[in-house]
Amino acid sequence: MAAVHPAVQPLSYLLGTWKGKGKGTYPTIISPFHYSEELQFSHSPNKPVIAYSSKTWKLGSGEAMHSESGYWRPKIDGTIEVVIAQSTGLVEVQKGTYDAERRSVKLKSELVGNASKVKEITRVFEMVDGELSYVVEMATNVTNLQSHLKASLKKL
Repeated sequence: MAAVHPAVQPLSYLLGTWKGKGKGTYPTIISPFHYSEELQFSHSPNKPVIAYSSKTWKLGSGEAMHSESGYWRPKIDGTIEVVIAQSTGLVEVQKGTYDAERRSVKLKSELVGNASKVKEITRVFEMVDGELSYVVEMATNVTNLQSHLKASLKKL
């Protein structure tokens, strides 16, 4: 097994491929929907970064929905910097913290670029009963932070 950078070690449980299902909604503009998802976290040996990608499909039809990719840069002090580019053209620069013992990551956008309506995004990832669960909240130019996505994924 390749060496894992010390900054990545506390989040090494994320490395690999995760699959599961989620649900989404938004109170003003999005009707409720369900989706399947695949997340991938990979790490180049001895580099202090995790590559991240997500792809989603409509449940039932399998039609492609959303994709995004980016990089997670955990620091040894428990902070983390994340950049994500979405297939819609939206770009997120996030900062946050992680708790290695609780296996959780909390992120808040510092910048949401190329977005006419989205003003803020938060993401919380947690291990719950052996599954990776996450919640995404979003604020727009007409709403405060509201629940947008929730999913639970199993490691393959």
